[in-house]
Amino acid sequence: MLYKDHRSCRSAISLGLALLAVLALAGCQPPAPPAPTQGGGATGAKPAGKHKIAGIVFQDDQFFKLAESGMKAEAAKEGVDVATGNSGNALDKEITLVDTYTSQKVDAIVIAPVSTKGSVPALKRANDAGIKIVTYDRAIEADFPAAIIQTDPASLGKLTGVEAARYIQEKRGGKANIAILTYMALAPETASRRTKGFTDEVTKLPGVKIVTQQDAWLAPEAATQAETILTAHPEVDMIWAANEGGTVGAVTAVRSGGKAGKVVVFGTDISEQMADFLMADDNILQAVTGQRPFDIGSMAVAAAVKSVNGEPVRKMTALDGILYTRTKPDEVKKVKEYLHGVSK
Repeated sequence: MLYKDHRSCRSAISLGLALLAVLALAGCQPPAPPAPTQGGGATGAKPAGKHKIAGIVFQDDQFFKLAESGMKAEAAKEGVDVATGNSGNALDKEITLVDTYTSQKVDAIVIAPVSTKGSVPALKRANDAGIKIVTYDRAIEADFPAAIIQTDPASLGKLTGVEAARYIQEKRGGKANIAILTYMALAPETASRRTKGFTDEVTKLPGVKIVTQQDAWLAPEAATQAETILTAHPEVDMIWAANEGGTVGAVTAVRSGGKAGKVVVFGTDISEQMADFLMADDNILQAVTGQRPFDIGSMAVAAAVKSVNGEPVRKMTALDGILYTRTKPDEVKKVKEYLHGVSK
């Protein structure tokens, strides 16, 4: 009996020493690592760190410079990295940019697509790789983009059309022979809606005739096309252009052809150069309907970040255009100062 008690005592002591050793060893171990942070979107866990957004423009004009400035400002606000590229309005270059950003595994691509159809395959590959796609300036013929940010195309034509109709009634006795510069070959859906918005308003006047409609959206080509039109159709006394390049080209052609005082121009988009045209003494450019490119770029990045984070995103955002006219020089001067400030 005595033997059994001593054996039990030794067993208890041994057990106690073993427990103390285990506790001592446990106290020397480093703390367990924290649980991994849950990343954005429906793709599941993602290592902590800044999201990376790729922003693609397709032209080097002030509209896209301001859109890019808006992207960078919003990226800084959201605490994300943004890398920007320019496709130069070339589909093959755009595809290379998209594929490069896809291989770099960016979180989202914010893009002004070159083509509503041709841009789809590369962007679909990026989307299938888990990259969120946001388009701005125009949509593509696909449903997978998380969001689309653009100015309502019809409003860009309509607001200028209303102002042009007012001018025709007050200055031209209700009559005008109009030439149109648009960009149907570049983006038929958007261009047609802008153009229809304008023509629907001016053709309400029975004395208005649309003499010709031609494609020319880059300033040098638009200047050449406008010169050709003015030579072939000397009766033309008004030109409307559907974008900035067309408007700049039309003003240039009227100036160089000595047609100031006979031919006036109405156009689309606003920039420092366009503001200068509206304030110039030659009285050529009468009015434009501008967009909000800085806001468009900012909203596109904000939508991309929300999508990456798995937050609800509005699928379509269509902003109204803003009319700027020669008759309101204070507003023109104000927008020029604003554009100068945000483009720095």
